Amino acid sequence: TSGWTNEELKLSLMPSLDLKNSTDNEQLFILERMAWSDQSATAAEVTALQVFRDLFSNEALRPGEQISVGTLTMLFTDLRGSTQLYREIGDAPAFGRVMSHFDVLREIIKEEDGALVKTIGDAVMAVFRRPAAALRAILKAQKILAAPPDGSLPLMLKVGIHAGPCIAVTLNDRLDYFGGTVNMAARLEGLSTGGDVIISPTVYADPEVAELLEEPVNHLAAEPFEMTLKGFDEERFMLWRITPVMSNE
Repeated sequence: TSGWTNEELKLSLMPSLDLKNSTDNEQLFILERMAWSDQSATAAEVTALQVFRDLFSNEALRPGEQISVGTLTMLFTDLRGSTQLYREIGDAPAFGRVMSHFDVLREIIKEEDGALVKTIGDAVMAVFRRPAAALRAILKAQKILAAPPDGSLPLMLKVGIHAGPCIAVTLNDRLDYFGGTVNMAARLEGLSTGGDVIISPTVYADPEVAELLEEPVNHLAAEPFEMTLKGFDEERFMLWRITPVMSNE
């Protein structure tokens, strides 16, 4: 034959391919699937799964090695008024409440295919593959912690979410993440007042997040505001404060 045409090939659902060598020389044919297999996974996807961290907690990069894991969603939380909590109910009860709130976060983060990277005092750093999963997870957690089913003291979370490229490194014998994306997510958490979620333009522009915010049953309000972030050359960012609104039902 004259070879392949430049036009798109239309195939049946179960095509057969017959190859004929019309030359006098041996030819090498390579068949390559360009689309991702349903069974394949990238480093970003695997390291963002809680089940991977639970089952392979000892898996780490060589000391000093770092790899780019593409785009991930970073979430930071912190308890509002934790110092006052320790003063009001005592160290032991307050510590127990903080530990139980970690359990709530860990379980919900896992449900949304995320992973808890580390805790820092009363704060949590978590990673997700998709921004909408991070937002769904934290909205669930805030609802539970604000009105605990066991009648314990309510807690309010300050939250920041940002998505973008980052690098994975080994720190303290575990996989951790660094880079501008991580730094911005941490800065956004610092702008939260508690009971709200501060999200970046990247997160707000995500189609799944837009659908989540527009869904009437979720009763969410998105308030835009501009702010400079420390460490980002005094650049002004358009950010959004996500808060639940009271339902009339």
